[in-house]
Amino acid sequence: MTSPAPATQVALPRVPALGGLYGRGLVASARLGVTGGARSGKRTLPDVTYVVDDVRADADHLTAYQHLLHEPATDALPAGYVHVLAFPVAMALMVRPDFPLPLLGMVHLANSVEQRRGLVLGERLAVRAWAQDLRPHRSGTQVDLVTEVASGGDVAWRGVSTYLAKGVRLPDAPRDDSERPAFTPPVRTGRWELPADVGRRYAAVSGDRNPIHLSPVTARALGFKRAIAHGMYTASRALADVGTARGDAFTWSVEFAAPVLLPATPDVRVAPLDGGHEFTVWHPRTGRLHLSGKVRRLPPPPPLTRPHPERESAIQHTPTRNWITLSP
Repeated sequence: MTSPAPATQVALPRVPALGGLYGRGLVASARLGVTGGARSGKRTLPDVTYVVDDVRADADHLTAYQHLLHEPATDALPAGYVHVLAFPVAMALMVRPDFPLPLLGMVHLANSVEQRRGLVLGERLAVRAWAQDLRPHRSGTQVDLVTEVASGGDVAWRGVSTYLAKGVRLPDAPRDDSERPAFTPPVRTGRWELPADVGRRYAAVSGDRNPIHLSPVTARALGFKRAIAHGMYTASRALADVGTARGDAFTWSVEFAAPVLLPATPDVRVAPLDGGHEFTVWHPRTGRLHLSGKVRRLPPPPPLTRPHPERESAIQHTPTRNWITLSP
């Protein structure tokens, strides 16, 4: 469940570049010197909301994303593309000096999106992001990064990305010893052909140039046998496979189980389920689950109505926000 955004807002002049954020994150991780515990004496998340106004999609950038992810070439912004536009604002929170978890080694566990209406090329977007719900996990500590994208003053898209800091334990927190349910591969409906360079190609459109995605050499330096596909690439590819059946307003959730080593030919199942669709991706030989998720249409919003004049004075207005502006 998403908590209210912190009242103190930090205004960024623009959406930060992920490359620079990774550099700052690596420095911050080294400074923490984490070997098995969270930052000494600090167990709380930054009580701020980062905000960027007047964000706009670029037509060439959108086309490149659509081509790579097998989305139709229209002016509509795919939900995964909105994530690409907005998530660096959340990432900026993770490299703050007061963020209690190290960026280095962070694992993307899950992602959920609520798209209330479709966004299109040319709209002026406002992005805000905050961190919430620091909690134990069987392998360490997890946290949610919440990102909202508004247009015309109304939130049209909301995403929650859940990350795990492996080996980092919160003091006095109960251990989460839950295990992932056993997985039996279903009947496949398709198979993806993922070439060795798909990590570099997605990095070019997303800005996420984490070395584990770029080449076997850089991935081996971080403990992987080969480069791995971006989690959001695989999740967005599955969403594209659902196609127009998802509608313009929908929820989209995914849980990541095991990385996809590149090159790869994973089996895929996309099928109707309970008025929506489910998707599953797994290794064709070992049957190891890579990711699974669901897409469900949202009901149309109710028509807007203006309150009776005598009741307008009773409407609760948004509390005054505390603003901080950061210089470029």
